[in-house]
Amino acid sequence: MTNEDFRMDRFDAAILSVLAEDGRISITDLAKRIGLSKSPTQARLRRLEDAGVILGYRALLDPIRLGLDHVAFVEVRLSDTREAALKAFNAAVLRVPEIEQAHMIAGNFDYLLKVRTRDMAAYRQFLGEKITALPHVSNTSTYVAMEAVKEIMLADVT
Repeated sequence: MTNEDFRMDRFDAAILSVLAEDGRISITDLAKRIGLSKSPTQARLRRLEDAGVILGYRALLDPIRLGLDHVAFVEVRLSDTREAALKAFNAAVLRVPEIEQAHMIAGNFDYLLKVRTRDMAAYRQFLGEKITALPHVSNTSTYVAMEAVKEIMLADVT
């Protein structure tokens, strides 16, 4: 199903909104909340999943309570930006759990990474052993976050 083929209506939007608040809600309670019976609600939910609108269900963890309160944003410049090099870098980044986000950037550098570690010492070790060892990394610049003023999860925007 392509994006052009998939259309959402107010019931689909309501399903997403409720699930963003409570991903563990029962079908019966979800149906009540959106104003449909159980069968059409279940069919709509399956359609949203099959269309890839809902990618999955998971627990949201508090990184601070897990001792991961050091956040750094890392500009990465690559020595090679041909397609094979980009693919190698992307594949390697996907295997590193400390990298929460990785974005290819159109600008003075190639990628912006959001990295979460325990503290500055752990970050320094991570930078030296993992980021600089990623394929084709030529140099990096680090910006340490002092405070998260706003962090949006997709659940907050539906």
